[in-house]
Amino acid sequence: MRALTGARLFTGETMLDGVSLIVDGGRIADLVPDDRVPVDAEIVRCPDGSTLAPGFIDAQANGAGGVLFNDEPTEAAVLAIAGALRRSGGTGLLPTLITDDRAKMAGAAEAVIAASRVPGSGVLGIHFEGPFISPNRPGVHDPRYIRPLDEEDIVFLTGLPERMPQGRVLLTIAPEEVGDGTIARLAEAGIVLSAGHTIASFERTREAVGQGLRGFTHLFNAMPPIASRQPAVTTAALTGRETWCGIIVDGIHVHPAVLKMALAAKGADRFFLVTDAMPPVGTDATGFELYGQRILRRDGRLVTEDGTLAGADIDMATAVRNCVRMLGLPLEDALAMASLRPAEFLRLDDRCGRLAPGYRADLVLLGPDLEVLDTWVGS
Repeated sequence: MRALTGARLFTGETMLDGVSLIVDGGRIADLVPDDRVPVDAEIVRCPDGSTLAPGFIDAQANGAGGVLFNDEPTEAAVLAIAGALRRSGGTGLLPTLITDDRAKMAGAAEAVIAASRVPGSGVLGIHFEGPFISPNRPGVHDPRYIRPLDEEDIVFLTGLPERMPQGRVLLTIAPEEVGDGTIARLAEAGIVLSAGHTIASFERTREAVGQGLRGFTHLFNAMPPIASRQPAVTTAALTGRETWCGIIVDGIHVHPAVLKMALAAKGADRFFLVTDAMPPVGTDATGFELYGQRILRRDGRLVTEDGTLAGADIDMATAVRNCVRMLGLPLEDALAMASLRPAEFLRLDDRCGRLAPGYRADLVLLGPDLEVLDTWVGS
């Protein structure tokens, strides 16, 4: 049993002072006043001015530490990505496979299932970003692999949740490319559905939400702009309280003023941070290969030679700092958007995203400037 003491505690909802966190066997046992720490507990004293918070959960990580999941859909690669993101406060992630062929999808699923069984891995499931997306909004996804969703795909996808009962399968689709019956079938099987790389109308998006669509992948990116008589998918995302929106807060993918508008419209409690991280994150690499083309790392951007954004060069701790400094959000909102909100979106908030008895001891310790001092991953 250990007692982490001396830091402010952010529970996922509230900031507490003068309270210690008791951890036992990879789980949170209790939160107690500093003067009531059990006498048999090992004391871990946190630095003055530090904040102890739930560990960050990244639902969209394509790679990190020099590894790209699409290039290496293996257990070792998944664990390497998780390890690289841990240095920036990430204690949970969904390794993300962007649009690719059936064989790559099957191999990626097996890799994640294996990695999720490794104690302390932090692997919470898998995110398939495509290939059932709009050919009109591919972004950097290879158009050769974009295709309709068929019965073979449905059988494969709906069989995955029962194979990772403690994890989640997140699937990004274009709602206009997938019928209502299929959306309902996937949702009923336990798959978390998100709209992305789409030109869906406002009306079509709302229909998909009614069938089980739960969220939106990197809101605003790979989506048409809002127009006065064509509100489109983004307006559906911002006007529905039952859905969650993933956002990349790097000041590049979406202008800070637009993010402020979105937060004001929907409320910060329905947004969660994602990195959309690529292999250079956590390294000093100047670029990487994707689909056989060179991606360049320039001034905080990852771009093809023609300037198309190819993922993001950001980690979760930086995204939290940007929420506070760039968007002017309270620290509590920024931390929740990195922990509790993604847990809620993924329906994992009964075990992750909070400092509460019985929850996993997935923790991040932040210094006064919100730099990561330490990270713990429970069981």
